[in-house]
Amino acid sequence: MTEKPSILIVGAGAIGSFYGAILKKAGCPVDTVLRSEYEVVREKGIRITSPLGDLSFRPDHVYRDGGTPEVWPDYLILCVKVLPGVNRAELVKPWMGPNTRLVLIENGLGIEQELAEAFPENPIISCLAFIAASRTEPGVVEHKAYGKLVMGTYPRGIDEHCRTLSELFIEGGIKVDVTEAVVGERWRKCLWNTPFNPLSVIANGADTKTILDTDGGEALIRAMIGEVMAVAAAEGYPMDESLIDQNIDGTRKMPPYKNSMALDYLNDRPIERDAVLGNVVAIAERQGIAVPHLNTVLVTLKMRAALEGRA
Repeated sequence: MTEKPSILIVGAGAIGSFYGAILKKAGCPVDTVLRSEYEVVREKGIRITSPLGDLSFRPDHVYRDGGTPEVWPDYLILCVKVLPGVNRAELVKPWMGPNTRLVLIENGLGIEQELAEAFPENPIISCLAFIAASRTEPGVVEHKAYGKLVMGTYPRGIDEHCRTLSELFIEGGIKVDVTEAVVGERWRKCLWNTPFNPLSVIANGADTKTILDTDGGEALIRAMIGEVMAVAAAEGYPMDESLIDQNIDGTRKMPPYKNSMALDYLNDRPIERDAVLGNVVAIAERQGIAVPHLNTVLVTLKMRAALEGRA
């Protein structure tokens, strides 16, 4: 039997833990790097309830943040929030070997470049997760629905490392789509994330049903998606307008859902404002595209952050 590649998860929260569990189920050795939950996970492992069954597992090694690996991982999977002041290149540097493939399962636009510059010799695989999962207590994750990954080699193409990892995720039980144009797929995900995530914060943690059912809510979502599409087209990633209906209809079919930005806000954690919304507005300004709805939401978020001392 061929030996499975080794995996290191940096940022083993809800998302990192879930995908680590999937790779563990596929037979890979999986290590984790933890900050606040080190003692709990070392003692009890990671417990995950899921429609896929009990995905609980014990990492092969549990490292403290700032430690050093016993061996270089074949794949380092980075699942931390993309936040101002968080130097992700420095965060993963102690764990990156000369042949380590760096895998990003993170939200946002333009998030790969700083890592590509920091590690020019290491292949980068960029992934988008379509999943509803939350951490309910230290070392405990509730996976509610979905789990699909869209992934590709950054900045374009599909190399052998990407194909190997995709096959392992599929073996572990989830759906994976590989793409030659992962940056374009990031724009597609922005059609949902860029409107719904920031509005949930402005509305004090509102769930998807509240956002859509409030008088004028669906119209606002539609307008924001349209603006994201206009910016994407200017960047060379045009999309069919039918995607607006697809995003609305798909969201209405979901159970009422508090997205990750809403949960971060309600739990007094920093939100990925720039990665999800600010970068889209910045690109729009550079391209000369008017995005009045997106800009209004961004400015309102900044006002709220200033008022609450989160700026």
